[in-house]
Amino acid sequence: METMENSKRILVVDDNEALRVVLSQTLAGEGHDVVEAASGEQALDVFKETSFDVVFTDIVMEEMSGIELLQEIKKIHSDTQVIVVTSYASLDTAVNALRSGAYDYISKPFEDPDLITAVANRAIDKLNLIDENKKLVEELKEKNLQLEEANILLKEQVVRDGLTGLYNHRFFQEHMATEVQLSLRHNRTFALLFLDVDYFKKYNDTHGHLAGDKLLRSLGEVICGRLRKSDFTARYGGEEFVVVLPETEKDHALYVAEDICRIIAEHPFPGRETQPMKKVTISIGVAAFPIDAQDKSSLLAYADMALYNAKNKGRNQVCLYAP
Repeated sequence: METMENSKRILVVDDNEALRVVLSQTLAGEGHDVVEAASGEQALDVFKETSFDVVFTDIVMEEMSGIELLQEIKKIHSDTQVIVVTSYASLDTAVNALRSGAYDYISKPFEDPDLITAVANRAIDKLNLIDENKKLVEELKEKNLQLEEANILLKEQVVRDGLTGLYNHRFFQEHMATEVQLSLRHNRTFALLFLDVDYFKKYNDTHGHLAGDKLLRSLGEVICGRLRKSDFTARYGGEEFVVVLPETEKDHALYVAEDICRIIAEHPFPGRETQPMKKVTISIGVAAFPIDAQDKSSLLAYADMALYNAKNKGRNQVCLYAP
């Protein structure tokens, strides 16, 4: 007898009651849940209510034939294994049923009930194999999804600064090269802001490096909070940050830089009262492409020179590059 784990729902369809009983009793004796139907129409109505794993159906029945029932069942549940029952004189019809999607056929009258059990077990084995394959496919999809997510995370880690979560210096250089090419191709201007935290060494010496790291993370968040989604922010190194403003003229870049400078000076960073101006401040240099420079190296150098001027003028301010 089949174990409960291997028991299936089986529909037996035949307009001959005696043959239905033989099939049903044999299959039920193997532990299967068996339902009977006396016609193709009745069987289809039952199947629409609840699907079955295996269907035994006579081929020759009034009104709806076994092959017609087979075709309708496959439309509803393609994995259902249909076994057709035919007489010895109708083997050609059985072959047609196999071509239509039947799993197997058995001939009546049933000389050996074990043949019924054997064909049912083979159909169940195929069902189990289908289920296993589906599980494997789902597992493979899940593993592929996890691999894709891991690759995305890895790519992000490669281009991100480990402390602030902003883009890192290497990726900034790549982005700058791309922005230069886009600007040349589409004849448009972009601006570069070079930012440096004022008196950061004093902050570190007073509050410790852990507090300094936290300050840099907070500064990155505040800076990004002022920018557009299309703007690009990176940690250049140490306490230096860079911002790329696509499709931005120099005068508007000055306005954005001054606004960032003001927002940071007004922000209640922890420990700001120990800084020289009783607040955390930054200095910013601004240069634009292609107005100030015709390549990324020169643009970065000019923004750095403007930053140096802002430092010399007393910090907590913005300077535009001027030749």
